[in-house]
Amino acid sequence: MKANIAAKNPIPVQVEQGKDYYWCACGNSKKQPLCDGAHKGTQFVPKKFTAQESKTVYFCACKQTKTPVTCDGSHKTL
Repeated sequence: MKANIAAKNPIPVQVEQGKDYYWCACGNSKKQPLCDGAHKGTQFVPKKFTAQESKTVYFCACKQTKTPVTCDGSHKTL
């Protein structure tokens, strides 16, 4: 089963150093690109991302990235 495509562009998130973020892997979260628990009952599991520094991170929203949690440009082929 493939994840739902939440959007066809990455979503920029300002992250804080040392803070954990949970990337939505299923595509069903209403809080894209982060998990809101919508994966419950599926085989999908959110992926933990710990910010190494405070900066903008471009999280994948198409859920097709080969480098979860960040965008690798996979949305360009959808």
